[in-house]
Amino acid sequence: MNQKSSIEVLIQRDRLWITLALVASISLAWAWLVRESSAMDMLTLEAQRHASMGMVVINMRAWGLSDWPALFVMWTAMMAGMMLPSAAPVILLVLGAYRLRKDDQARLAAVMFMGGYVLVWTAFSAFAAGGQIALHRAAVLNDDMRLHSTVLAGVILLAAGIYQWLPVKTHCLVRCQAPLAFLTQHWRPGIRGGLLMGLRHGASCVGCCWLLMVLLFVLGVMDLAWVAALAVLVLLEKLAPGGAVIGRVAGVAAAGWGIYLLGWA
Repeated sequence: MNQKSSIEVLIQRDRLWITLALVASISLAWAWLVRESSAMDMLTLEAQRHASMGMVVINMRAWGLSDWPALFVMWTAMMAGMMLPSAAPVILLVLGAYRLRKDDQARLAAVMFMGGYVLVWTAFSAFAAGGQIALHRAAVLNDDMRLHSTVLAGVILLAAGIYQWLPVKTHCLVRCQAPLAFLTQHWRPGIRGGLLMGLRHGASCVGCCWLLMVLLFVLGVMDLAWVAALAVLVLLEKLAPGGAVIGRVAGVAAAGWGIYLLGWA
């Protein structure tokens, strides 16, 4: 009984530290996004003020490799702020499971799980930053980081809406909704095991949500209202009762919006 009590106390203490780390990471990500968004808004207002005075500012430079690091940091911060809240329950569950199995490196294994999860989304951020450069060089991306091609925006919305109903989406979402089943099927002991499980869970999460993230090119990559809305949608999909239904309703809305844009184009 005493041993069980000591394990429970240890789990609660570890969960507190991991929760604080998650809250700090998410808060820092959103603070950075708010700062960068404010800086972009100031530049936009300045350009509008110059335009109202008859001053035309032309910026024809196409983005290149030198712009990739800043875009990569931006996408990484967005993915951390959007995805870590929905991943918090499984991270805490992993920590408790390691403690109950009396793993001497339980806390570090849980940290490695979180690191593996973040690493997958970091890789996604690298591709997203490259895609943003490609879109800018193709002259289909506005300075506010929205697509100005109605056809392309409609296609992305329609694709995202359809994807919400596909079996692959359902398969990945189920893995995110049932972390206990995921751990039962894919449990790996030790620090290396924590990393491997984090990578696997992160891959399922990317499979579930990647097209929702691509929607940011339509809605505005640094439009924090839409960023927050998508983060809430991801959270509801994974954690709320009837999350799959919520996701499919969102899919119908996205597809309908896409069809409207394509018809209007």
